[in-house]
Amino acid sequence: MKRSAAEILREYGPFPETEQVHGVTFDGHHVWFASGEKLNAVDPETGEITRSINVAAHAGTAFDGRHLFQIAEDRIQKIDPQTGRVLATIPAPGGGGDSGLAWAEGTLWVGQHRGRRIHQIDPETGKVLRTIESNRVVTGVTWIDGELWHGTWEDDGADVRRVDPETGAVLERLDMPPGMGVSGLESDGADRFFCGGGSTGKIRAVRRPR
Repeated sequence: MKRSAAEILREYGPFPETEQVHGVTFDGHHVWFASGEKLNAVDPETGEITRSINVAAHAGTAFDGRHLFQIAEDRIQKIDPQTGRVLATIPAPGGGGDSGLAWAEGTLWVGQHRGRRIHQIDPETGKVLRTIESNRVVTGVTWIDGELWHGTWEDDGADVRRVDPETGAVLERLDMPPGMGVSGLESDGADRFFCGGGSTGKIRAVRRPR
């Protein structure tokens, strides 16, 4: 396993009236983050919140190219980002113990926090298609260039790790600096990961290794 220190490129926040950063996703222009009762869009150039949607937003967030998906307690909501309307709802596989959320290969990937696993699910029905076991608490989940990465945050340590999507074996690990947790995780499709900072109310951009 390759192991290195995470390189923090930039910090965003803390943001006004935001006590928590839960899920994080990227729509190609804005970083969206879940803050409990809202989904917020941040301009990654200015670091400012440009708009918010009033919707329950308790854990992972994902974007499929058109719609936002947001974990709200024991369900996953499909949201129109233009109008803020909830278009559909499916059950979350962890029944409320769910954490990260990602979109890849036409399916949703859901982290299960204390369950230490990642489920691939059907976005129409919520049916579990595949399960990958992890040896750490799973927070955020993201796919980039065929690589599956997830965040962990346990005791005082946090990291971002690349795992084998077949076996769950850890292939690479980026250790966060002491005191920095990872609540949500998303790739920008290139050289950055966006990491939610939990109760700090911050989002951190971390260099993706090449």
